[in-house]
Order: sequence, then C-alpha cells, then structure tokens
Amino acid sequence: MISKEQLKKVACDAIDEAADELRQVSDAIWEHPELGLEEHYAHDLLADFLEKHEFQTERSYKLKTAFRGQYESVKEGPNVAILCEYDALPSIGHACGHNLISEIGVAAGLGVKEAMKKSDVLCGKVTILGTPAEESVGGKIDLIDAGAFDDIDAAVMSHAYPVSDPAPVLLAREALEVKYLGRPSHAGGYPWEGINALDAAVACYNSLACLRQQCKPTWRIHAIITEGGEKINIIPEKAVLQVGVRALANEEMLQLRTKVIAVIESAATATGCQVEWRTVLRPYAAMVNNSTLVSLYESNLATLQVEPVPSAKGGHYGSTDMGNVSQVVPSIRPIFYAGSPEAIHTREFARDAAKPEAQPYTLIQAKVLAQMTIDILMDTEIQEQIKSDFIKDTEQ
Repeated sequence: MISKEQLKKVACDAIDEAADELRQVSDAIWEHPELGLEEHYAHDLLADFLEKHEFQTERSYKLKTAFRGQYESVKEGPNVAILCEYDALPSIGHACGHNLISEIGVAAGLGVKEAMKKSDVLCGKVTILGTPAEESVGGKIDLIDAGAFDDIDAAVMSHAYPVSDPAPVLLAREALEVKYLGRPSHAGGYPWEGINALDAAVACYNSLACLRQQCKPTWRIHAIITEGGEKINIIPEKAVLQVGVRALANEEMLQLRTKVIAVIESAATATGCQVEWRTVLRPYAAMVNNSTLVSLYESNLATLQVEPVPSAKGGHYGSTDMGNVSQVVPSIRPIFYAGSPEAIHTREFARDAAKPEAQPYTLIQAKVLAQMTIDILMDTEIQEQIKSDFIKDTEQ
C-alpha cells in the first residue's frame, strides 16, 4: 500500500510538472485585473483549468463569478475546500496578490487529485471554491448564505504578504457611509445664511483622529471624505465620508462602532447639520484560526520551506471575509512571504506579484495545502480534532 509520504510526493510532483501552466494562469489573471463581482475573465480561466484537469466544475456557482470544482474518491469521507480569490483593486490592480492565491488554489487541488488517483485510502472530496469580491462586498458571505459551505468540513487558503505568519490576526470590520446635510448659500455674499456640511465632515474626520488616542492597540479607524461641495462660492449643502472600524473581536468592533457613531452625531450637532449614516459593507468577522489546521500547516511547511523567510507571528493584518467562513467551518488563512518586502495594496506589491521571484514561494504554499489535505483525508483522528477545536473556538 502506498504511504502517506509517497502520496504527498505524488501531489508535489504533479504541482511541479504543471508549474509552467500554473504560472501562465497567474500571469493571465494579473494582466486582466477585474473588480469584485466583475471577475468574468478570471472565473472562466480558472474554471477552464479545473475542467481540463478532471474536476467536476460548476460555473457561476451561487454567484455569477463564483465557481466550484470537485474531485472525489469512490469511498466517502470529509470535504476539504481550497479557496481562490481573484478580484483586483481599483487603479492599482493585483496589489493584494490575488493572482497568486488563485494559482495556489488550483495547484493544490491538482496535487490532491493526482494523489487520490493513486490510492483508495484518500477518502472524500477536494473542492476548489472560487470566491469573488473579497476586496469589496465579501462574496464569501453570499456563498455562506447560499449554502456553499454546508457540506464543507475544512476550508483553507494562503495569502501573499511581505512576511509569513501561519495564524495571522485578522480583525472584524464594518464600513459606514456618513452623509451630512446643510444649507447652501453664497459663500461671499451671504455665508451666514448657509449651514456648511463640509465643516461637519471635517469636524467628524478630526474628531475620529482624536478618538484614536483612546483606542486599544488592536482597534483601527479609517476615514476618507468622498464628497465635500461643488463650487467654492457655494456653502456646501452635502458632504459624505466613508468610515471603517476594525477590532480584534466582533464584540469589540461593536464597542468601537458605538464610539464612532457618537463622534459622527456630535459633528452634526456642532455645525447645525443633519446627519444620515448607514452600513455600506457587510461586517467581516474576526478570523478564527483552527489550531489543528495551523499545526498541520506548520508541520508540512517545515518539510518544504527549508530556507528562512521574513516572519512576524501575531501581527495584525487587516480584515477578510474568510473570517466569516471561519465562524461556520474550521478554517485557516495563513500569510506567506512571496519574495517582496513591499506592503500589500501598493503599486510596488502589485508589480512584484507578477515577478518570477514570487513563483517558488507560491508553489510551496500550494504543496503545503495539498499535503495538509492529504493528512486530513487519511486520518480520522485529525478529522475529529479539527471538529473539536472548532466547537471549542466558536463556543467562546
């Protein structure tokens, strides 16, 4: 009978043999950046890849630009989902490296499939799930609501960063739109007849900056003014801000949100404006890193990543709709050094996400996720420990 280590080698060899094709997939996505829910090119490209490699593939799965590719054994077993992201950012393209995430997802699936073909001891399914709009409306939340994760036993993915961390802290997040309404008047002739909505927006912005002094180290507040008047000789009648709040836990985010709303309303009172606010992006939940999955990730990475890379365990790295997935399915979303020291969401990181130097690190991540999946499919004790960790973490 073929051993687990031999099956892992089969998976890694399959990924290496497909390296050129995988690089072409990544490059094509990078060269065609698409915003959330508009990722038609990436959707078709990745679905084509999976179909070519014998995955039972459903296009427009639950969402127009989502997809699902499955490969399953004859014998029943757990269903491990490896997630792809492929949306880009406005103006700066793939500055979050989602082209590399997609490459990892289909590469890992390819490796597991080849291992499953070699042995009947790998019992279950590997599902490659394409999840759109992570950078905007949170496509994974729609997929959760539509039941896409109902039959999933574990969900894994890996994200490129300037440092590596097997269990990064990913914060809960909510975004608000704030609209101040004043009264227009001639700014030169009758300014006293006006009520300046821009003053309210500026007061709000500055007061949020003051609030940061009393924020916990794990709390975050972001704000931009998106509208502040039309002509300088008219007292602005309307001003609009986008405000984001983040915190370590969902409960703390609600606590911070309450403080932020108090600031929003006080700026209206101070300037005589009316104010309206609403949630514009559905909340992203804090990430729950499944301990057993993290351990599997670390142990498999240790066999593949022999050279040291920049690491920073326990750092805070923004927010993601993968946090919402982790509330309903045992999950991990490690970050990995991809050959670039540049911060994500910069033009420099976007440039480096297409460089050949990113490929060795990316393929290692695909192999790690493939090997983890083999561990899960072969070992019922691991399956039970993953479930136990999830119950413990979600009951807290």
